Amino acid sequence: MKISIVGAGISGLATAQAILARKPEAEVTVFEASGRVGGKVWTEATPEGYLCEGGVNGFLDKIPRTLQLCRQAGVTPVPADEAAKKRYVYSRGKLHKLPEKPQEFFTSGLLTIPGRLRVIYEMVAAGTDNPDETLEEFATRRLGSEAFDRLIDPMASGVFAGDARKLSLKSCFSRIHEVETEYGSLIRGLLKLQKKARKEGNKIKPEAGPGGILTSFGNGMSVLTDALAAQLGPRIRLNTVVQDISRAGKRYLLQTADGGEHESDILILAAPAHAQARMLQAFDPGLAGLLTEIPYPALSICCFGYRKQQVGKVLDGFGFLVPSKENRAVLGTLVDSNIFPGRAPDDSILLRSMIGGARAPELALLPDAELISRVKADLKDILGVNAEPDFIRIFRHQRAIPQYNVGHAARLKSIEEKLQAHPGLTLTGNAFKGVSLNDCVVNAEKIAEALSV
Repeated sequence: MKISIVGAGISGLATAQAILARKPEAEVTVFEASGRVGGKVWTEATPEGYLCEGGVNGFLDKIPRTLQLCRQAGVTPVPADEAAKKRYVYSRGKLHKLPEKPQEFFTSGLLTIPGRLRVIYEMVAAGTDNPDETLEEFATRRLGSEAFDRLIDPMASGVFAGDARKLSLKSCFSRIHEVETEYGSLIRGLLKLQKKARKEGNKIKPEAGPGGILTSFGNGMSVLTDALAAQLGPRIRLNTVVQDISRAGKRYLLQTADGGEHESDILILAAPAHAQARMLQAFDPGLAGLLTEIPYPALSICCFGYRKQQVGKVLDGFGFLVPSKENRAVLGTLVDSNIFPGRAPDDSILLRSMIGGARAPELALLPDAELISRVKADLKDILGVNAEPDFIRIFRHQRAIPQYNVGHAARLKSIEEKLQAHPGLTLTGNAFKGVSLNDCVVNAEKIAEALSV
């Protein structure tokens, strides 16, 4: 059986690995348009001694399949430092530590006393008939406008680099949607789920957040994708652009930019949705049109390195997020050297700031000098960093994280209906059913399971 996979990001690599684990005899070929594997997993070790992540900075260790994939790839995950539990939100001119325990919520200065009381009112807040709410609609209805502005809005930026006024709750955070639907309240639902877990002797207690420990690798996230690529070996064809897709009888025919033609019994597209749309334009214009509707805003990652003697200890935790109402250039900044070992020389720190996203994509595309100036100004005001960085590295993503805006679930249903006319064609990647690395790995396993039936 010939299987073609287009895209050598984590989705494509994990899918190839999962298929070969079940069908070692399968003839699998992975086509990658660029000159490297990994996609949005992009680690760069610099001559100055910094380890910069241009994309994904880690994964939560709560998904067994991802940990299994690490073992199969022969790589050892590294948990984040305990300091990573301390996270901050910049609001009303100062940094506020996010509560780590329920009781800390009542003493936190992030929300005013009326704002905290409004969150408690969530237990009796009204439901809705709207089947596809935005994060803003949901959070304002259940938690109040203050909690939306200072908690949910910056969270949407941190996870999706998204606009909470457009993102769909049920597509982005399906478990929260399910808990409200089942229990009528997030707080009551969480309490009941925790009680049930205690009765069953389950050590993993349900949490309001995503749960799990942030995890990476000693030499960054590319360790995993590089290890998978090494196992796949010559099955991966770099710098090979798939231009067109057609059918030749029951087989799919791929035409590449170098003039090559490749037939396969099974075709799995694991490239970004906009790239899939380009390949499918002539083959199925309707399907291609649906894929182009998934937005990918621009995002830039600015890595700044400083000598500790110049700036001291800028922050004692993971980093901070910024609500949109603060009108800052940065969506948030991580102190990478606090999170994982080896991210900066011993005498230095590494700050990694996100700029752009769905809230202000134009900022991500500013010229380098202006982009650097905007980031420096925000770091000065928020962290008190006045020194000039000794090291700067900018990663630009013209199209970064796919946005699961309202209507995403309906679009997926339409895509699935279109695919029924194309047996043997599968679409995957972070544009559909989860943007995290864990989501991509789990979806890869599901594809392999379906092919092995």
